[in-house]
Amino acid sequence: MKKIIVAFDNTHFSAGAMQFILGLHQLAPVSLTGIFLPQIDYSALWSKSPGAMAGALFVPLAEEGEAEEVMANIKQFETFCQEHHIRYSVTKDFYDFTLNDFKEETKFADLLVIGSEAFYKAMGTERINDYLQDTLSHASCPVVLIPEKFEFPQTNILTYDGSEASVYAIKQFIYLFPELCDRKTLVIYVDEDADVTMPAEKKIKDLVCRHFDQCAYLTLHMDARKYLASWISEQKGGILVSGAFGRSSISRLFKPSFIYEAITDHQLPVFIAHH
Repeated sequence: MKKIIVAFDNTHFSAGAMQFILGLHQLAPVSLTGIFLPQIDYSALWSKSPGAMAGALFVPLAEEGEAEEVMANIKQFETFCQEHHIRYSVTKDFYDFTLNDFKEETKFADLLVIGSEAFYKAMGTERINDYLQDTLSHASCPVVLIPEKFEFPQTNILTYDGSEASVYAIKQFIYLFPELCDRKTLVIYVDEDADVTMPAEKKIKDLVCRHFDQCAYLTLHMDARKYLASWISEQKGGILVSGAFGRSSISRLFKPSFIYEAITDHQLPVFIAHH
């Protein structure tokens, strides 16, 4: 049974995240922890200052109505889990939740699920930002970012560039989601140079074919930053798999790139795993 954390920001409840978790639960039962953080100063929570990381970060709710909305979201979460027979718990550290607490929670979880659009609304922006980058880099488990409107994955899109990071992400996806391994799976490698072939092609094929029933491999000779996001947007019912090392690599990952566009355009679920 997978242990999953779903994090809700401020007063924003992500129905998309819950629907994704329900889809997983229908394939194999999961245990779910809901984390509600309505009174967090995010600018302090994700601060690079060691002192800020360790300290208490209580910020009073602006209005009494906000507290009521958070409680209503918790009730909605509990009702959803009860109706669908999902084992659940609720963490409500409204007053002293710190970065260390977040890392500790994710250290003992298999997966963190974030409703990406709800996260942007909590931060007051529709574009990806430093807070989301830091969330991903500080998570001690793989993360799935979920748009509010999506099709539950029928196709696995595995991004591969020959790096240890990309192979690590593919293996983490295999270990976490064996229930999805019977679905159509596409391994994509992108390079502008028409003479370049997929790195270690025999080895990646040997790994992938041992776990996925329907495998295909595609080398795209294009500028990923310009064209791949459009290609991905045409892959309906897919989940995109990507890897990165630490915060510096995640920052590079979110420079103008196809992963950046896939997340900010809310195209499809994105699975990210990093060391």
